[in-house]
Formats: sequence, C-alpha cells, structure tokens
Amino acid sequence: MIDFLIYDLKVAVLIAIFYMFYRLMLAKETFHRVNRIVLLLTAVASFLLPLCVITMHETVTMQQVPTVTVGDLQIEMVDEEPMKPLWQIALPIIFIIGMLATLAHTLWSLFRIIALIRKSEQHPQENGTTICVTGNAELSPFSWMHYIVMNRSDYETNDAAILAHERGHIHLRHSWDLILVDTLTAFQWFNPAMWMLRSDLRAIHEYEADGAVLSQGINARQYQYLLITKAASIGGYSLANGISHSTLKNRINMMLHTQSSRRSYLKLLALLPIVAVTLAVNAEKVTDVVYTNSENPSVESLINETIVQSEAQPTETEVVKDDEDKNFVATGTVLDISEAEIDNGIIETDKATPIIGAVVKVIGTKKGTVTGPDGKFKLEVSEGDELAAMYIGYETMKVVVNKVFSAAGNSYVIGLRKEGNTPKANTNKAFDVVEQMPQFPGGHSKLLEYITRNLKYPTEAEMNCTQGRVIATFVVEEDGSISNAKVVRSIDPLLDAEALRIINTMPKWQPGMQNGKAVRVKYTIPISFNLPGKDSDVTHYEGSIKSDEKPQKGIGVVLRKVVDDKEPLVLLDGKTIDSEKLKEIDPKTIESMQVLKNQEAKEKYGAQNGVILITTKKK
Repeated sequence: MIDFLIYDLKVAVLIAIFYMFYRLMLAKETFHRVNRIVLLLTAVASFLLPLCVITMHETVTMQQVPTVTVGDLQIEMVDEEPMKPLWQIALPIIFIIGMLATLAHTLWSLFRIIALIRKSEQHPQENGTTICVTGNAELSPFSWMHYIVMNRSDYETNDAAILAHERGHIHLRHSWDLILVDTLTAFQWFNPAMWMLRSDLRAIHEYEADGAVLSQGINARQYQYLLITKAASIGGYSLANGISHSTLKNRINMMLHTQSSRRSYLKLLALLPIVAVTLAVNAEKVTDVVYTNSENPSVESLINETIVQSEAQPTETEVVKDDEDKNFVATGTVLDISEAEIDNGIIETDKATPIIGAVVKVIGTKKGTVTGPDGKFKLEVSEGDELAAMYIGYETMKVVVNKVFSAAGNSYVIGLRKEGNTPKANTNKAFDVVEQMPQFPGGHSKLLEYITRNLKYPTEAEMNCTQGRVIATFVVEEDGSISNAKVVRSIDPLLDAEALRIINTMPKWQPGMQNGKAVRVKYTIPISFNLPGKDSDVTHYEGSIKSDEKPQKGIGVVLRKVVDDKEPLVLLDGKTIDSEKLKEIDPKTIESMQVLKNQEAKEKYGAQNGVILITTKKK
C-alpha cells in the first residue's frame, strides 16, 4: 500500500505542474475546445506517466555459476518481521477513508439524478434527446447524458436559449468528462490542484455551451439576463451540467472576450519539456547479464594427462598450476555480516550467512559474476583490479585483488551489511583466526604424539567394524584451557565420545594472541578412526603430519592407509582416497597435482605403484 501511496503522490505532483501550466498559459484563451482537451489529457497523463519507465540496458558478461537443484526445501523464518511505524498504518487508512467518501458523494449524486429522471414526466424529442419535466419549481435546468431536466414552468415557456444551452452540453458529451474527472478526483481527493482542475473543466463546459447558444443567433444580452435570473435556482448535482453552474462574471466576460489568435496555440509546446523531464526522472538502468559457458575437464582426464606427462619426463615432477599470464582467477565468498559482532576492529563471522545472488563486478569493466548457493564466486581478474560486491538493500563493499594473495590459494571474504546496520560490539566472542594461533605444548608433533598415545578405539565400535572421521571443535580460552568441546560431524556415539574425551583431557595450550593480548580462539580438529584389514588390502597404518603445514583452524590426526595393489596411491590434501572418490572432486578446486614414482614413492609413502598427490585450493 505504501508503494501505491508513493505512486499517487507522484501523480499529485504532476497534476499540480500541469494545472499550473494551464492557469498561466491557457486559462484566458478563448479556444475552449483545446483547453478542455488539455485538461482531460493532462489529468489522464498524470496517472500514466509515473508508470512509463524508460529502461537503458547495459550488458555485463559474467561467468556461469553452477546450478543446484534442491528438493523439498523448507525454510523456517526465525526472526519476526519488525513492527511497521505508526504512520505506515495510519496513512493508508486515512487515504482509503477519503477516497471512499469522495466516491460515495459521486455515487450519491448519480443516484439522485437517475431517481429524479425516473420520477419525471418524459418527452422524447426528434433530435434524440429527452426532456424530463419535474414538479420542483425552483429546480435549475440541467442535462445528463441525453436527458434535459427542467421544471414545468421552463418547459411551458419553451425558452430556446435554455434548450440550446443544454443541447450543447449533450452534443459535446460533457457528462462523460464529468464521470472521468470525478473518478480520478477520488484518488486525488487530498490534492487541491485536482479540485481546481475539476472546477475549471466545468467552467469550460459552460463556455462551450454558451458558445453553442450564441452561435444560433440568440441575443447575447437576453441570454446573459437569463443566466442572472437562473443563478439563484436549485442545483446541487455534481455529475450534472447546469445552466447556472459557473460564476456569472467569468462567463459574461468570456462572451465579450476577443477571440484568441492562432499564435496562442504555440503555448502548447511548453507541455513537451514537462513530459520529457517526467520521463527522464522515471528512467531506469537495467543490467543484462550474459553468462559465458566453459567446459571443464574431469578429474580423471586431468590425472591421466598428468601421468602421461610424468612418463614422458620421469626424472621431473609435473605440477598443474593456474595460468601465469596477466589475468588470473580470484575466488571468494560474499557474506551477510548484518548480525555479526565486532571486537577490537575485527568482525566475528559466526552469525554471518552466505548471500546468494549477490553481484560481484570488476569496477570499470563489464566483467562480473553472481554468487552461487553457498555465496561463493569465481572471476577472472588482473593485478590491481577492484571488485565491488552489491546486493539489493545492502551497502556496496569494494576490495582490491592481489595476484600473490590469490596465487597462494587464498580466498577473498567480502562482508556486506544491510543499509544503516552497524555490527554490534562483543568482547566475549571466540575468534576464528588471530595473529598468533594457539599451540599445543611442544608444537604439532607433540599434539600428534599425545593423541596417538591416549586414543583408545572403543571395543564395541571395533567389534561392529565402525569407522569414520569425527570432526570436533573447541575453544582455547585466554588462559590456555579447553572449553566448549563439541562434535560438528558425527560418525558414531562411541567414536564421538572418545574424540571428546581426548580433547577434554588435553593439557593447557599456549593461548592465541591478538594485538598483544590473549584472546579466546576457536579450533577445529578432525580425528579419523580406521580399522586395519577392513574393506581394503592393507599393509599397515601410520600416523603422520607434515612438519611444514601450518593450519589456521586446527590440526587433524590421520591414520594413513598404505595399499599394495596395482593402482597408484592417491592422496587428496594428504588424505588417502579411493579411486571412486575421484569422481566427486570438482576440477575447479584443484590447485596442483604431482606424480611420484619408483623409489621416491616407496621411501615417502611405502607405495609400490607410485603416488598421485592432489592439492586443492585453500579456502
């Protein structure tokens, strides 16, 4: 309803502008037919012009984003809709009351006219009109559609001036003008310009009817005297054209007024800039998105190509990397941080949610893309390009891309917040990443040693051959103690409980540091439970962790399976995967692939048939 009121307000402004033009330029001219058309057309145009939107199209080429089909999706709205301000409730109510009251007055007038005509004595005429005679002696003559209503005295007098006047109204179809304008007035009942336009239109009707009378050779002085004598008669029908409707002074002056010259028609040209400015104000810019399709090779084809290259040059290690040209691919995520909290100038993203359908555009170019279902985007850029992330109702955020940052596998996180929304300060939130991450006493190797020494495979889970990877999170407090340990990816209650037991019994860590101050930091740790000899030909298991790895959100202990068959060992980010799992890898996520053969594969991984190392891009 508020949108309609805004539209109606635009209409009111246009009516006021058009009416001001009429009063200043045309009101004193004698070409009444033109003035009548101008008032009617400007009234209608005022309602139509706000709906006429000129669109200017801009074509933006964007990279194709994946299409995801979701079945049986249910969305539960958690936040309640904010209460509307009082004025947004009261204003529509007041408008509707005024509109209904105006329409009721018009309909009541129409009902009275129809009732009076039905009760009157009707006399059809040869010219198609019908004279309706009433018994009210004080009723002023008026016309409605093809009916002429007058009292018996005027009918018996058979005054030619009265009949000529009312037939002029009927011939010029003034009744239809009144129906149209009174209907529009109901929607503009609050606008003084509309009521003045309505009054001036009725005056023009009288000028035209007066002209019809004088054109038949009727004496002007006698006709003017007739107007004076009928001025005190009863009228009161808003939809009727009465002989005494308009002010006598203006009508008499208009009869005596010198005819306007044809050059006065040039004043109508002033309407053109008014219409042009109105259309220009309503113009909108529309962005047409053209998606580019690119076919990506499968993971299997990439692996085959890598193996072929390694066989061609067996002494060298082949690495598949991104293009090293000027252009490179930047990846990132657009998040809604409206509900995020801020601490020491750092935004906490616990409550941040991905924004689907946000536009990410390279400023100054036509290159852009749209975020997918997880809020992620991928876009080809150049060093120093500036990205702008935009979404309706949110503030635009800009970020400068860096080739070194992107080449290292880093992803740009762009946070948008709703217009007028400022993140709340909260000093008790746990960080995801800080300048100096928490550390287990003695470092990563000691953490691995602690877990390997204390981890106990639950007997029941071992008997049931239950295996899997448990992912748990916990918070390293400011004093290094462990709290809030919980499983975020569950495999089995027994394995979950053992993972939590190990975490909760860990000694105090060295706390994380931010701006020289110890802070609470979240940590994620994956623990894999695997049984030797189950579901695969296993030679042995070994616990390992690369010493050069410096994870930002936690470290996992992996019991690596070493196989002895005819297929090479495949490691995805340091974790063994089966050949069937290769089909689940998205080729776009691969940073590099490396093939190890012969003695090097045996020494590092104990693999007889070579090793394929796949590294995905860092998130």
